[in-house]
Amino acid sequence: MRRLFTADELGLRAEAPGEMDRHECEEGIMKRLNAFVFIGSLALCFGTASMAHAGVFSPGGVAFTSSPGGTVTIKSPSTFGAPITCNIQLSGLVRGDGSAADVLSATLSGSNALCRLPTLNNLPWVLTPPASSGGTGGLANVGYTIAASSLPATNCGPSSIVGVLANGAGGVDLSAANQPLSGFCTVVSLSAHIPNITIVP
Repeated sequence: MRRLFTADELGLRAEAPGEMDRHECEEGIMKRLNAFVFIGSLALCFGTASMAHAGVFSPGGVAFTSSPGGTVTIKSPSTFGAPITCNIQLSGLVRGDGSAADVLSATLSGSNALCRLPTLNNLPWVLTPPASSGGTGGLANVGYTIAASSLPATNCGPSSIVGVLANGAGGVDLSAANQPLSGFCTVVSLSAHIPNITIVP
């Protein structure tokens, strides 16, 4: 007669009632804990990287006026899409923590009569530093209007433009090229020097 083996002899053990549920629960808890640890570590890494790559203007809390000789070339409906070049001067205040500089006023001038027509608006424009000198920064809220007359009306921006900011002789050099503004406008080029501040990584 064929002998039947017991469960103990085959190395099998019946789980007590509820034991399987407990094991599954413990495994689920461990998986969730591991996921939380991973997500937390990932967030910490990203946060540390962001802090490490945030440049600032220095010193903070100081007023500034860009040097004479700054220029901007723009195209708009009022120029029938043709570029005109004007002098530009920016004035404002570096924030106390150096995280940005607020452009509180901007003036245009030049030999072209169109340079006297724009009304610069959406101030303050916000200038943000790059991670380090020579990197890419931003100028937000840029906009201007030209009232309709014998020329078509213009309503540009507000838009953000991207430019290069670098430590220069005694200050920060700002330059930008071919930056579109809403309202069918373009900042063809922008060049300005802001004295007495620097970019600190």
